[in-house]
Amino acid sequence: MFTKQFHSFFYLLLLLCSSSIYSQTIKGRVFDDKTRQALKGIFIEVNHQIGTTDGQGNFELVVKTTINPIFIEVSGAGYESKTVTYEAAKEVVVYLKKEAQTLEEVVIKGSSKSKRIRENPAAISLVSAKAIEQSNESNLIDVLVKNAPGLNAVKTGPNISKPFIRGLGYNRVLTLFDGMREEGQQWGDEHGIEVDGYTIQRAEIVKGPSSLLYGSDALAGVVRLFPFIPKEKDGKLHTKVLSEYQTNNNLTGNSIRVSYGTPHYFVAVSGSNKMAKNYRNAIDGRVYNTNFNETNCLALFGYTSTKGHSHLNFTLYDNRQGIPDGSRDSISRRFTKQVAESNDDVKNRPLVTDDELNSYKISPLHQRIQHYRLYTQNEYALGKGKLAVMLGAQQNIRSEFNHPTYTGLAGMHVQLNTLNYSGRYTFKQNNHLESSFGVNGMIQTNQSIDATDFPIPNYRLNEKGVNYIATWNKAPWHISGGIRYDQRHIEWDDFYIRTNPLTGFDQHSETPTANLQFPAFQKNYKDLSSSLGASFQASEKCSIKANISRGYRAPNTTEIASNGLDPGAHINYLGNRNFAPEFSLQEDLGINLQFKEGSVDCSLFNNHIQNYIYLSMLVNPNGAPITDAQGNKTYQYQKSKAQLYGLECSAAYFPKTLKGMRTDQSVSVVYGFNRDAKYANKGVQGEYLPLIPSLKWVSSFSKQWELSKVSKTFFTTKLDWEYTAAQHRYLGLNQSETPTPDYLLVNTALLFESTNKKAQRIQLQLQINNLFNLSYQSNMSRLKYFEYYTQTPNSGMYNMGRNVCIKVVIFRE
Repeated sequence: MFTKQFHSFFYLLLLLCSSSIYSQTIKGRVFDDKTRQALKGIFIEVNHQIGTTDGQGNFELVVKTTINPIFIEVSGAGYESKTVTYEAAKEVVVYLKKEAQTLEEVVIKGSSKSKRIRENPAAISLVSAKAIEQSNESNLIDVLVKNAPGLNAVKTGPNISKPFIRGLGYNRVLTLFDGMREEGQQWGDEHGIEVDGYTIQRAEIVKGPSSLLYGSDALAGVVRLFPFIPKEKDGKLHTKVLSEYQTNNNLTGNSIRVSYGTPHYFVAVSGSNKMAKNYRNAIDGRVYNTNFNETNCLALFGYTSTKGHSHLNFTLYDNRQGIPDGSRDSISRRFTKQVAESNDDVKNRPLVTDDELNSYKISPLHQRIQHYRLYTQNEYALGKGKLAVMLGAQQNIRSEFNHPTYTGLAGMHVQLNTLNYSGRYTFKQNNHLESSFGVNGMIQTNQSIDATDFPIPNYRLNEKGVNYIATWNKAPWHISGGIRYDQRHIEWDDFYIRTNPLTGFDQHSETPTANLQFPAFQKNYKDLSSSLGASFQASEKCSIKANISRGYRAPNTTEIASNGLDPGAHINYLGNRNFAPEFSLQEDLGINLQFKEGSVDCSLFNNHIQNYIYLSMLVNPNGAPITDAQGNKTYQYQKSKAQLYGLECSAAYFPKTLKGMRTDQSVSVVYGFNRDAKYANKGVQGEYLPLIPSLKWVSSFSKQWELSKVSKTFFTTKLDWEYTAAQHRYLGLNQSETPTPDYLLVNTALLFESTNKKAQRIQLQLQINNLFNLSYQSNMSRLKYFEYYTQTPNSGMYNMGRNVCIKVVIFRE
C-alpha cells in the first residue's frame, strides 16, 4: 500500500514540475507613512507567494496567478497591514501606518482567496512569534496556554503538559507540526508533545470539532504549530542564538539556528538543549523526580518556483525526565525513593538525599521519549487550481524505567511507527465560490520491545478519510461548510506474557500456553463528520459569526484494550472492547469588534457528546482505592453522555493619548456534565466530568518606550496576573478528584530590544513568574493526587514557586 501511494504522489510531483505556467514579476517599495523611511523585513504576499523587503525597502516577486485583479498583502511587525492592487508593468509603492501601541507581531496572510481569522466561522486563537518569545515557561504548551483563552493543560511537572481545549484533551486534541499530525501515544498522561518550542514561529488554536478537516482525534480542536521557515532570499547567512536561565529549577536552555536562502532555494538547521533540576515550592521544597534533559535537532530544505514550492523537513526529539510518584516519609514529609522490587514497602523507603534533590542527574527511575519525523510538504499550481501534497513518516519510542534493581530494563518500551499522507486540490474560485477536495490518512503499527509491563497490545491501524469543503465569499457574508467520511481499522493478534525465570518479571511470549494478556481483536470504525458556518461583516468594526459542527472520534487502543500498569503514570488501566465511537455536536457563536484603540472578541459554545469515554477510579467494598504493592491505583474507562458549554472573551486597549500603553484582558470558563440519568443531580458524586478547568481571568498591562528611532531600540515593562477560581464542580465519585481552592499568580517582566547598524538585533528579557512565591495547586495538575498519606494538611505536591527567568536572543540578519 505504501509503495502505491508513494508512486502516485511522485508521479503527481513530476507532472507539476513539468507544467508550463505563465508568470510575471512584481516590483515595489515600502515606506513608513510618516517618516518616509524605507522599511526592511516587511512581508509581501501574492497568491501564497511570500517575499520580504530589503534594506532599501525594495521587493521583487515572480508570481503565477489566475486572479484578476492581483491583490498584494503588505504586513509587518508594528505596522497596520495593507492590501493594494497591482497594475501591470508599474512599480508598487506602499506607505504603511505605524501601530506603535501593539506589541504583537502582525501576521495577516491575504489575497483574494485568504480568509482572515475574523471571517472564519470557527473559533481560532493566534499566538504570534513575539508572544512566544516573550513568554518564559518550561515548555511550549504552557506558553500557548498563557496566550490563548480556552486552552488549558493537564500537567505532571514543569516539562509535561498535555493540551486541553474547552475541557477535552488526550486523543480529542490533535497537534499538527507544520501540517503533519503528531502521533506519539497521546493517551498517556506522563509526557508532553514532542516538539522543540524554540523552533516554533507561531501557533493557531482551533477550538471546537475539527473532524471535517482532520478526521478522528480532532473532536475538541487542533493545536497547529508552525516551525520557522526562512523568508530571506538575499544569499546571506542568518543566525539566531538563544540562551535562557530559570532560577526555580535551575533550567538552562540554549538554541542556535542558521538559515540561508536564495530566490529559489533555502536551508535551515537548528539545535537546542534544555535541562533542569527538580522544581521547588515553599511547601514541598524540591519535588523529587521532576528534573529533565531535552535535546532537539531540525534540518529543513526548500525549493520555490513560480509554480509553487516543496519543503523537506527532518526533526529529532530526545527527552529524559524523572517519573515522580510522590512517596514520602509520613512524619518529616521528605521525599523517599524506591530501591526494592516485589518486597518494596512504600512506608519504609529510604529518604532522598539533598544532593539527589539538587541535581541535574536523572534518576534511574525515569522515562525517555524519542521522536523522529521525516516529511515533505508540496504545493503547486495545477491546471486552474492548486494541489497540496504531504507525505511523511514518524517514529515515537517511549521507554519507562521503573526497576531499581534492573535499571537498564524498561518497564514499558513501546515503538510507534506511523506513515502519514494527505492531498488536497483547491479549485479555481468561481462566482465567489472556492471549493476543495481532500484525502488524508495514516498507517500505524505499535509494538512492545523487551518490556516487563504491557498496558496495551501490539496493534495495527489503518485510517483514511475524504472530504469536500466549500466557501462562498461575498461581502458582507462569508459562508463555509463541508462533509467528510472516515474509516479506521484496528486489529491485533493474541498477546501472551510469561514470567522470565532470570529476572522474575513478565515478558512477551509467543507460546499459546502462556497467560493471554490481550485476546485478538479486529474492528472497523466509520462515520460522517460535517460543519456549516457563516460570518457576517455588520460594519467595518463589527463581525458576527456562527458555526455548527459534528465531530467523530474512534476510541483509542488504551480505551479499548488496557489491562495493566503504565509505570510512568503509576496507574493500572482497564479498558472496554465494546466501546463505540464518540460523536460531538457543537454550536458556536462569536462576535468581534475592532476599534482604533482596541478590540473585543467573544465566543460561546455548547457541545453535546455521545459515548463520552472517561476514567473513573475503582474502590474496594470499604470505599478505599484499589492499589498494588507500590501504591499504584486502578482506573477503569467508562462511557456516558456528556455536555460541555462555556465562553471565552478577550479585549485589548491601547489608547493613542498614552503612547506605548496597552492592556489585555481575557476570561474563559467551561462547565462539564455527565448526562447519564443515574448521575442526575448527584453533584460531585458523578454529575460533573473530570479534568474540567476552572474559570480563569488573565490581565496584562504594559508600557513601551522608544529609546532610539535610528537603532530601533525599545524598552518595555509588563505586569500581569492570572486568577484561577476555585473548582467545586469535580468528579468526586470514588475519590477520583478533590476540590481545589482559588489562587492568584502575579508576574512581571522587563524587555529590551535593539537593532544596530550591522543588522544585528538583540533582545534581553527579565521575567518573574509567581512573584509572591504563592503555594498553590491547580486542579489540572496530576501531582496534586500523588499522595500516600491522606491525613496531612497539605496532601499531594504543589505547583512551582517563584521563578526568575533571564533570556538573551541575538539575531544576525
